Amino acid sequence: MDRIKFALKVSVLVVCLLLAGCATYQSKVFKSRQLVESGQISEATSQLKVLADQEGDDQLIYVLDYATLLQYAGDFKESNQYFFKALKLIDQFDYQSVSRVTGSLLFNEEMVQYKGDTFEKIFVNAFLALNFLELNDLDSALVETRRINQKYQTYRQEEKKNFEMNSFATYLSAMIWEADGKYDDAYIAYKDAYKIDKNIGTIDDDLVRTAKKSQRVDDYKKLKAEFPQVKEDPSWYDKSQGEVIVIFQNGWGARKDFNPQSPRFPILRSVPAESRNARVSVEPVEKNGAHYNAQTEFVYSVDDAAIRTLIEDQGSLVARRLGGVVAKEVAADQIRQKNELLGFVAAVAMHASDRADLRQWSFLPKEFQMVRIRVKPGKYKVRLNTQNRYTETTGNSVLEKEIEIRSGKTKFINWRQF
Repeated sequence: MDRIKFALKVSVLVVCLLLAGCATYQSKVFKSRQLVESGQISEATSQLKVLADQEGDDQLIYVLDYATLLQYAGDFKESNQYFFKALKLIDQFDYQSVSRVTGSLLFNEEMVQYKGDTFEKIFVNAFLALNFLELNDLDSALVETRRINQKYQTYRQEEKKNFEMNSFATYLSAMIWEADGKYDDAYIAYKDAYKIDKNIGTIDDDLVRTAKKSQRVDDYKKLKAEFPQVKEDPSWYDKSQGEVIVIFQNGWGARKDFNPQSPRFPILRSVPAESRNARVSVEPVEKNGAHYNAQTEFVYSVDDAAIRTLIEDQGSLVARRLGGVVAKEVAADQIRQKNELLGFVAAVAMHASDRADLRQWSFLPKEFQMVRIRVKPGKYKVRLNTQNRYTETTGNSVLEKEIEIRSGKTKFINWRQF
């Protein structure tokens, strides 16, 4: 009996030491997210930078979160440096050593290098493109659209599921092609986005418009018949006008947590967004011009992609954790043959430390929305404000900036609200 009591005490001590030294990813970034929500952006970026600069199995995930926060803070150049760093890390860690895989079986999934989900990997290039658009560097944004297309083609050959293909990234690439006047490329990208998700905002308008602009007469006729609800706006084809495209990143994405029924497996908990959408006001600096009002429409749900990815991975997760249970028992039995007490302690410690992998790119938004507004050339004051989700009242979050629109040119505005 004394030996059993002693073994239990030792087991508890070992487990406590293991868990104390292995804080989860979610617990490490919790404070940073709190600081963001309270408006302390400088403090939040300082905390995340320390984690993003530390080499280790979790570095990629902190680099992604840090780069995303830098974009929100308006530091687009630094944000791009870290997104490029994320791409290098993704390419660098394309394999796992035998020792790390074994460690993940004996302890937990977080002992292997975080690689990112498929839809997250495409997002890196999309966020780079958004930064370049904010820097008015259309050429570099076009480079990222080509990389998005390359990834899309690769994943299609690998027969990835639609939710992994990231329709937003493909849709963004189409808008950038169109902004550069490459209408045929834009049309192809819009078609690719439509194949992935037929419910993207005004995708039917986009297909009809770019089919006509790219002089695909047969496709244009077919699309007009397929989408009789599309009412062509003459301003679509007026080269003397310009365009404002507002991309609204709304809320926090769903967060991983331990499944209360089985801590070895993760679940995703949705985070309610305070805002329903964004209202956009485009007012000429000179008061004699036209005033434009619009509101953003839904384009892409990050939550849905993350949830469907996790559901799709359940089969392999179960297989890995069952393999882990067997590996733990084999390892403990081998120790037990030499020292029964030590084998008992090892078994308790290994099973107690086995927990779900909660790593994810958690600074992604809940959803993407957007709106396109055709305007005459000139200088404008743009005002964005949020609408509360459950009422018609206007929210407190506001962005105001002055822009200049030139004939035939497009101005992208990327706005994020947590």
